[in-house]
Amino acid sequence: MTISPAAWEPFTLGTISLPHRLALAPMTRNRANDDGTPAEIAADYYAQRASLGLLITEGTQPSADGQGYLNTPGIYTPEHIAGWKRVTRAVHEAAGHLFIQLMHVGRLAHPDNTPHHREPVAPSAISADQDFFTPSGMQKTPTPRALTTEEVSGVAAEFVHAARSAIEAGADGVEIHGANGYLLHQFLAPNSNQRTDQYGGSIENRSRFVVDVARAVADAIGPERTGIRISPGFPLGALDEGGAEATRAQYRHLVSELAPLNLTYLHVHHAGDDELLGSIRELWPSALLVVRYGRERDQIADDLEAGLADIAPLGRWALANPDVVERLRLDAPFNQIDPDTLYSGGSRGYIDYPTLAQP
Repeated sequence: MTISPAAWEPFTLGTISLPHRLALAPMTRNRANDDGTPAEIAADYYAQRASLGLLITEGTQPSADGQGYLNTPGIYTPEHIAGWKRVTRAVHEAAGHLFIQLMHVGRLAHPDNTPHHREPVAPSAISADQDFFTPSGMQKTPTPRALTTEEVSGVAAEFVHAARSAIEAGADGVEIHGANGYLLHQFLAPNSNQRTDQYGGSIENRSRFVVDVARAVADAIGPERTGIRISPGFPLGALDEGGAEATRAQYRHLVSELAPLNLTYLHVHHAGDDELLGSIRELWPSALLVVRYGRERDQIADDLEAGLADIAPLGRWALANPDVVERLRLDAPFNQIDPDTLYSGGSRGYIDYPTLAQP
């Protein structure tokens, strides 16, 4: 089941030369130490997958308030920086490039999972009402505290500090997580953002925080080191963006505001609205990464071939197949994911998936 030759064309992403059009999509694995420092085996995990060229890490909190899940990494303390240095060094030695994804979860959190045990923060004091895993079992996400207008700019500063910390750790860049129901996405959705200041109400106002964060990070570390991820129309985290037409209007405006920042890439977690994806392609001036929900193996390069994407990141297939690039080139079978070890901690189901070279 071969994929299109379009996948094997070299590509230049900002100042990075990539050998092909595949990449590692960000995937939460819950293997960090309790203080948010990446575990030592994280270096092995990412280095094993360096043949993908561009590696986008798991969601990494830019602050203590940004943490939602247990054992997710941070990038805001000296210890975090030291831990990520091990990872970036291993990836670079294996000829890969690493972007650290900055993920503030907003209301998708529980106090029992955070280092300070405070209530979560969000655009508005509206609960996601989601079942959430905590040390004492499943609990409902609580009602968050609405950020004040002054605090919103403070959160943007946290992203800047985290981005600078990522570069200090040796990362090639950062991906701002504006998708999948987390804080930036919560500002975009009218059912989670009912603010009456300059960050709420109109499409323009709901987009403001996302654009502010992207601009601030790009100014701090350079647009060539800054990417951003969006997921138009995904109802993750109980978000409702108001239907197809409202979603199209929201994201056409957002992308048009982000485009002048000259970020190195836009990463779209695509839910299936091809009309909107076509609009985004027309509006976006640099590299476009597209992960298409429900894609089959033989469809990996379809968006590349159609000119709708420049890079096709791989998720679950790369998780279970550290040599996924070689397997695709040779049309070799994939390992199957062990679902019991996705978030279980430790090396099992993390760095022990076999390659073709292993017996």
